[in-house]
Amino acid sequence: PQYVFRNRPGNRSSKTFKPKKNIPEGSHQYELLKHAEATLGSGNLRMAVMLPEGEDLNEWVAVNTVDFFNQINMLYGTITDFCTEESCPVMSAGPKYEYHWADGTNIKKPIKCSAPKYIDYLMTWVQDQLDDETLFPSKIGVPFKRNFMSVAKTILKRLFRVYAHIYHQHFDSVMQLQEEAHLNTSFKHFIFFVQEFNLIDRKELVPLQELIEKLTTKDR
Repeated sequence: PQYVFRNRPGNRSSKTFKPKKNIPEGSHQYELLKHAEATLGSGNLRMAVMLPEGEDLNEWVAVNTVDFFNQINMLYGTITDFCTEESCPVMSAGPKYEYHWADGTNIKKPIKCSAPKYIDYLMTWVQDQLDDETLFPSKIGVPFKRNFMSVAKTILKRLFRVYAHIYHQHFDSVMQLQEEAHLNTSFKHFIFFVQEFNLIDRKELVPLQELIEKLTTKDR
């Protein structure tokens, strides 16, 4: 697949921040993931994100959400050495945007914390959602919960913040590691997907608005 890291000498890209979330082989979701990878290979991202004919929207969003989690997990894994308590004492996306963490259950009141801490909270929280069989059923025929789409939207909104932090605070490191093409392709795929199904509120995307316009105007 397009997004697998090539292990170059001295490249720590194979390191993921959290364990990879696997979709069981042989399952319908695995077939959907393979379909997604095949259409991505064609290079037309607008087409690649569209709901395949006859498929269930919830399932398509679920499979892609897991895939984006894995991609961001790897991308952030490459720059964890540069994202420290010292370099990033707050979770920000440029000087104007700062994020405080709350998950509504363990931490109800938003707390200000460093970027590595915030991203650790965020990725652990996402992982817990993905591992919840009632929310992300891996077995065929198990229906999705009524609130699935709103949970998926929250996951994607939060994953966007990791992209925003990487672009604003760590793009130099990404370029040093020669991973910018990988980051851009991954983010472009993410944006086309959330735009296709209207999954993230526009105001949430403002920290990367210029980049989004640049990446998406060429493909209108």
